[in-house]
Amino acid sequence: MSAHTLLLDMDGVLAEVSQSYRTAIVETCHAYGAKSVNLDLIGEWKVRGGCNNDWVLSRDLILASNDEGVDKTLTLDQVTETFEKFYQGLDGKPGLCDLETLIPLPETMKELHRRTNGRIAIVTGRPYKDCEKFLKLHNLDSLVKCSVCMEDGPPKPDPFPVQHACKLLGIECSSDVIFVGDTPDDIRAAVASGCKGVGVTTPEAAEEQKEKGRPHDEAKLPVAMKECGASIILEPGFAKLVDMFPANPTT
Repeated sequence: MSAHTLLLDMDGVLAEVSQSYRTAIVETCHAYGAKSVNLDLIGEWKVRGGCNNDWVLSRDLILASNDEGVDKTLTLDQVTETFEKFYQGLDGKPGLCDLETLIPLPETMKELHRRTNGRIAIVTGRPYKDCEKFLKLHNLDSLVKCSVCMEDGPPKPDPFPVQHACKLLGIECSSDVIFVGDTPDDIRAAVASGCKGVGVTTPEAAEEQKEKGRPHDEAKLPVAMKECGASIILEPGFAKLVDMFPANPTT
């Protein structure tokens, strides 16, 4: 396999978000009485797909809850406001976003930038401000040519985000374009656009599998991604992704 362009999801691929976005979902649901919502339940919904917007996912988890005292009259705007208070922080209190860390080594990202001749784009369900904040914080903004975010159009698994990223990069969608994601929706979007879908196991899932003495790609999300057409499932940090691009790229 030899590709020329790289598209990267952010959460679970570049950013470790189990203590930020995932925890913000849990805290938001609990704030409205859905106390049974936990990280495992969120993972189950992610496996099913159609959960690329964490604000919408939080609302849907609340409305689906059978917990006593759940407020089911709430609006998406109310849920979003509550979620953002947990994630961004409020009145001087640090937000959960401060707990995010970079998963891949900086050296891996720099080498991928070299091997792709700078053809790297972010394809994420994050709002622009959250995407750009993470890139700048971890010195990745100079390695990424463009980003496709929540505001741009339909979310994954719709192929639009992948297709739009290719358009912004000035290339055609093809199997020479690799899109790396951590959910079935990512792989579905890649396959539907004619690009190559590559899965990556999240750090927390890989650690759980290690404790069980099981391969990382036998976790629920990796198995679901393979069923959706992922060509391979990489370990967290995707160090082996480098080998999928030519060592001496042409322009």
